[in-house]
Formats: sequence, structure tokens, C-alpha cells
Amino acid sequence: MRIFLATTLTLLSINSFAYTIKAINYDGMVHISKSVALRMLPFSVGSDVDDEMIDKSIKKYFKQGYFNDIWVDFKDGVLTYHFKEKALISKVELKGWKEGDKDILDSVVQIKRGSLYDEKKLEAAKKRIIETISHDGKIDSVVEIEKEYLDNGSIKVTFVVNEGEEIIIDNLVYSGVSGLDSDLFDDVISNKEHQFMGWFWGRNDGELSLSDLEYDPLRIRDLYMQYGYLDAKVDSPFVRVNFDHYTADMSYQIKEGEVYNISAVSINQVVHVIDDEKIREVISLQKGKAFNIKTFREDAKKIKTIIADLSYAFVQVVPDLKKDKKKHTVEVVFKIIPGDKVRIRNVLISGNTRTLDRIIRRELYLGPGDMYSLTDLKDSRNSLGRLGYFDSNTIEEKRVDNHTMDLIVKVKEAPTGNVQIGGGYGSYGGLMVSLSVDDRNIWGSGINIGVKAEKSQMTQNYSFNISNPRLNDSDFSGNFSIYKSAYDYNDYSVYTNGLSIGTGHRFTRHISGYLGYNYSSNSYDLDDSVDQTTVDDYYFEDYAKSSITVSMSYDSTDDYYLPREGFTFSQGIERSGLGADADFFKSRTRFGKYTGLEDYVGFDAIFRYKARFYYVEDTGYLPIAERFYMGGIGSVRGYESYSLSPRIADSRSSTGYRLIGGKQTFSNNVELSFPLVPKAKMRLVTYVDWGFIGDDSLSEISRGGYGAGIEWFSPVGPIQLMFSRPLNDKPDDRTSGFEFTMGQRF
Repeated sequence: MRIFLATTLTLLSINSFAYTIKAINYDGMVHISKSVALRMLPFSVGSDVDDEMIDKSIKKYFKQGYFNDIWVDFKDGVLTYHFKEKALISKVELKGWKEGDKDILDSVVQIKRGSLYDEKKLEAAKKRIIETISHDGKIDSVVEIEKEYLDNGSIKVTFVVNEGEEIIIDNLVYSGVSGLDSDLFDDVISNKEHQFMGWFWGRNDGELSLSDLEYDPLRIRDLYMQYGYLDAKVDSPFVRVNFDHYTADMSYQIKEGEVYNISAVSINQVVHVIDDEKIREVISLQKGKAFNIKTFREDAKKIKTIIADLSYAFVQVVPDLKKDKKKHTVEVVFKIIPGDKVRIRNVLISGNTRTLDRIIRRELYLGPGDMYSLTDLKDSRNSLGRLGYFDSNTIEEKRVDNHTMDLIVKVKEAPTGNVQIGGGYGSYGGLMVSLSVDDRNIWGSGINIGVKAEKSQMTQNYSFNISNPRLNDSDFSGNFSIYKSAYDYNDYSVYTNGLSIGTGHRFTRHISGYLGYNYSSNSYDLDDSVDQTTVDDYYFEDYAKSSITVSMSYDSTDDYYLPREGFTFSQGIERSGLGADADFFKSRTRFGKYTGLEDYVGFDAIFRYKARFYYVEDTGYLPIAERFYMGGIGSVRGYESYSLSPRIADSRSSTGYRLIGGKQTFSNNVELSFPLVPKAKMRLVTYVDWGFIGDDSLSEISRGGYGAGIEWFSPVGPIQLMFSRPLNDKPDDRTSGFEFTMGQRF
């Protein structure tokens, strides 16, 4: 910093100890306004100042952090401050690590565009990068800072990262373990011993995670407490690193103690608000059994829920353990402090830039004036999620006083409609062009409207549908659709024209019913190459269908497209034969179970099990098209859609046989879904499918498939891309290695 004070002022013919200020000027100052700068001075125009006062003012300006240099001159009573400001940083990049990751730039680097160049802040950012990499178990990382001065005078800063080596845990030893099998620890800790083929899914890679090192002993102790070892002590692990090979030996010293059995479970209500026996009904801990800390916590949550459902929104459940170390028993005490009953004062909606307020409010089970209920609050969140209109939703509880609260409903709109004009290649229909306009929430009204025109090498589909899940905001729903389709097979085509209309009713929060009517006319057109004198008319009779459908469904899931909890169950019955040719009875049963695994594995994994059982009985005339076929997404992947069914020999067909469909089919799917690219809403799914189909028994045809795929919430809707391999396939099966679908629930 250049400061020309005493010498400069002495050369001026004024008093060398005190100067009278006639004016104060600033040169080169941008980030501080003149009025603010003047207020920072301990003197003003007209004051007498000395060298020490000016020196202090320069230091005060310099502490603001905006300047590389400050100096002054004094002439004819005018004091002028000269500033050399720091350059602006116009661009920040990472090279060699997390390139293009905006979240890392914001959370770790913390150097913003437009900020002033500051060496100390850059060095601090460098240290944060190294610390973050070290948390992944990598040491000896090197970060260099490159500076580039641009033409506009700003600076581009690049952090060049050379990641260090990973530490692999070669040997992990537990001392003092006798009551539990140490293999159980692998289920809870992050730092595990390297296993052979550790790179393979489901095996331990042995990579050291420093960020988890301090928590692993707590996880082991918590596991012990799940088996009743209340006195268990787990010391911090001793880690010895071989820096020549970047391997480590790790050891734990553990003192298990004794297993504590429950001597009593006591309930202490500070204010009696509910019968103790009703609380005991939800408690799983039992006298005489070994204590389990996990069950203990779950019981506390259950107690809180049943009390909060009585409108005690601010209830506290304070659990306590009274240990008898001599007898190795423990008395479990649940102290309940209910507080006051709480009423909802107001419900505020935010974030719905498109969806109308009333569409959201009608899904809420709490409104202004209602008494608080924790179960109602959770069910409201899940009900909003099942709409499929929002990417996310939260309901915040804002305490007004001890007796009232406001609910703040925050939603983030999701794309529910799209217009598509384009083409593609389908795994079943070949080359396809389509035009479709659809919206599940048109104009934010909750009404679903769709118009579709699609043509491929094998299919033509034209349809219009409109449905309202809440007619006039009631519990009744309604739908109407008309459709026209054509399917070209090897030597014949099927043409269908139809319409359907129906109404539904929501009986409870999770149970709904539906009654619908469907009419369709179906005709066949045989290829000229087919000898029509030898064709069995049974397989190619034109027919009309008039049917009534009745169904009941249960849905307790928390999201429409990507549920993480709850299950679905539906049972539908169709009766055909109302004044038309087709005469049959059909039953469709579906089941789905969804479980989020984040609490168990530490990331957003989802387990799914889905099953379906279909059955049809011929009560007069059962057309071939009304029978069941298996294969493809929704039943058994790895086979072409609708390619698995009973068949008959047919020399006229190019395949030598003709599919005639089955009267009963059962298929089930087990899936694991993992986050792949969270920012792009893209997930990886692995799956195993197995299904059965036949006329008289399900054992007639049995096929399976397995594979992996991509689940992507794309800008045009949810897309599934599936890569499959068949199981138990036969030589003449029509297998498929790739399939995709759009708009379906995962």
C-alpha cells in the first residue's frame, strides 16, 4: 500500500502537524458511494486533521475489502483519496473434479461471479475442496488456482484439482465381541472391510469415508441397543494407514455388557387426556422381553401420533429408561406432556402458479376452524402427492400461540400437459409418427383432457378423452372417451371403434369405486394371401361388445408417479352381453407395494412389488381379442408385447402358429429403483419379472425376464427405457431386448 503522507504534506507549504480541510474528493472508488465514504470519516470539511487521523481513515477504508491500494494527496486544502480497487471475478470453474457441478460451486467453492478477487477467500475455497475430497477417503489431493485476466479487466478463476488416492480398508477387526455376530455391523456402518470383487454390486469396496468415521461407532452402539445391550461401549476406531499402498487396517474396541430385559412399561401423562389402555395398544415393547431401542423410538412416535390426533399439536413424548444394573433390567417410562388443544386458524396456499387454490384445498383434510390432527396432516400431504400435479409439496405448521396455528401449503408445479408432433421407433410397432395434445390438469382445473393421433407400421390409434376426478369439487368423478384403432398382424387386421362413459365415487380417503359402460364394434380384414375357404371363422368373426364395469380400488401411496410408501389394490369386474355379440365375465385384480429404503441404505432407493391376476369366463361368446396376452412392460419384460399366450398350429401363418389368448394370467414384478442423475430426475431401475398364462391352468405357460432400465421425468412426461433379457424362453418365443413407454406410473 502506497501512502504518501508526511513527505508529501511537508512539501506543501502548510502546517506539518495540522491541516484545515476545505474539500474531500475520491478518485477511483466504485463499490462505496461518496456519501457513505464521507460518513466513515472521523472528520469532515472544516475540520483540522493531522497525519495520524488521515492514516487511520485510510486503514478504515482498506478494511472494507474492496481495494488493493489506497493513497492520498493534499493540495490547496483539498484532501483527495485515490483508490485501486480489486478486480471482479467474472467466471469460476472446476477442472479435474466435479466439473460443471453448480451445487459444488455454491456449497464448497463459495466464490460467486461478480465478487471481488481476494487471495484469502480463494485459499479458503481451496481448503474446502481438499476437505470435501478427503471426506470421500482420498488423501494427498492437490488443488492449484489458475488466474486469467480477461479483456474487460475481470478475472477468470480456475481451480485445477488433482484428486488423491482412495484409502482401501484391507483389514477390519472387532475386539470384545461375543454376544453379537460382527457380520451384523456391515449392515449399519459405512467403513467396511474390502471384499473380493468389491467393485461388484452388493459387495464391499472397502473405500474409507472420513466423514462417516466418527458416526460408525454410534451406529454399532445403536445396533447393540436393538438387542438389549444398554451398557455397550464402542470406542472410536483405530486406523493405521499404509501410505505406500494407500491401504488401511482398522480396529474397534468394544465392551458389550449384559442384555437388559424390560421389567415394566410405564405411562406418565402429565395431564390425563386419553385412557392409558389405548396408549398401550400401540406400544410394541413387552415386559420380560429384551429391550430394543428401535422399537422404543417407534413406540414414542406412535404415542405422539395418537395424542396429536386428539388436537394436541405440540405434544411432547419424553421417553426415559430406569436401569437396574444389578438385575440387568430396565423400566421403560413414556412421559407425555400434551400441551393445549390446537385449532387451525388459516390455511395458506403458495407456489401454485397454475393450479387453482380450490383444487388444492379439496385434497386437504384440515381447514380453517378445524381441530389439529397429525394423521390428517400426513394424509393431506399424500393426497396432494397422488394428484401428480406437483413435483413436491410440503405443509408447514406455523405456531400462532398455544391454541392456534396456521398451515402453509407449499407446492412446486410439475408439467402436466404437452403438445407433441414428432416421430420415433417403438419396440413393438416399428416406425411411428404421432400428434397428441393432453393435459392432466388443464388450466389448473384438475380436469384431464387428451386428443391423440398415432400411426406406425402396425398400428393406428385415434382417441379423445375427458375426465374429472372431482365433479363440482365433490367426491364423485366422471369420464368419457371415444376411440378408433387398427392393428395389423401378419396376415389380418383388426379394426375397432368404441366409446366409454363412467362415474366414480370416493368413499374414504383411500377407497374409491367406479361404474362404467363400454361399447365397441370390432371387425377383421384378412390378407389376400389367406385362403378364406379354409379359415376357421371362430377366430375372425366381427363382433360388437356392450359391457358394464364395476371396480373398487385402494390407494395409500404418497405420490402419483414415484411413490415411496403405501400400497395399491384394485378389483374390477366386467360383464359383457348387454344386447351385443360378446358374452363373457371378466375379473381383473391388481396389487402394488412401495417402500422407500433411504432410512436403511442412506440414499433414495425404492423397493416395489407389483402383481396382477386376470381371469375371464366364457358365458356365451368370448372373442379372441377379449382373451389375455402376456409380454412387455406391465407383465413380463424380455418378450414382445402380447406375444405370450396359448397357441394353435396354423400353416397359413408365417410363424406356423396363431396366438389365441388365455383365460387366466398372473404376473408379478420385483423392482429396485435408484437415483442416477437427480438433477435431471433420472433414475436407474433393476427388475425381475415372472408370469403365468393358460386356459385351464396357470401352469401351461411360464416365462420370466430380468434387466435394467432408465426412469426419466423428461420435459414431455415420464419415460421408461427398459433393457431386458428373457428367462425360461423357448426357441419360438418372440423375445425383445428393448422397450419403452411414456406417461405411465413407475
